[in-house]
Amino acid sequence: MVKHLNLPLNFNTSCAKLSQHFFRLRPLPSEHLPVPDLKEDPDPEYDPREQDLAEKPLRKKLGSHFDPNFMAVSAPQPANVSTSDAQWKPPGHMPNEIKKLDLTETPYGKRLKVGKKARRKFLQLLWTYTYCPVVYTWKDLGVRFWPRYIKEGNCSSERSCSFPEGMSCKPVKSISKTFLRWYCQGFLRQKYCTWIQVQYPIISECKCSC
Repeated sequence: MVKHLNLPLNFNTSCAKLSQHFFRLRPLPSEHLPVPDLKEDPDPEYDPREQDLAEKPLRKKLGSHFDPNFMAVSAPQPANVSTSDAQWKPPGHMPNEIKKLDLTETPYGKRLKVGKKARRKFLQLLWTYTYCPVVYTWKDLGVRFWPRYIKEGNCSSERSCSFPEGMSCKPVKSISKTFLRWYCQGFLRQKYCTWIQVQYPIISECKCSC
């Protein structure tokens, strides 16, 4: 059974108040992306043991959900995308809302004469300026997730994406990847721990927005 990360879960609440062992299985609601760091119980008693981290059975348990494009067992090399490079090379086709702009009519009703070459260059500049790339970085989820590393998406916040300034790049779409989460019930010698499947949301598209 796959657990969704967008629903907070606190377990053994009454006991947690007594022993101060209070932590979340999942991140905060998924509208807050990228996912904030979890507040984990620091007690190593709740960490998986060496035998629990054997890669072969964990790969079997995760099955076809293992996606090497977004997850890694060991620390990968830094793979940050240059925001400036991405913004100067928007992928795909120009959006229709830009392509269909009428540059010959002013807000006051006057008509302007704009050549095809000038129009094309202006629209390309406008598209480049307002384009919001997803910038991916590797994040260490900690020993209680497997695979431990996730390639997480972020929206660029280096500058305003509008002219005049005021709007910024914000997430509009996300995808979910299934990971294994080390889940413990109970405390100390009475606890029972196992790996369960959980879904982790990742930003997949950003857009210039208010």
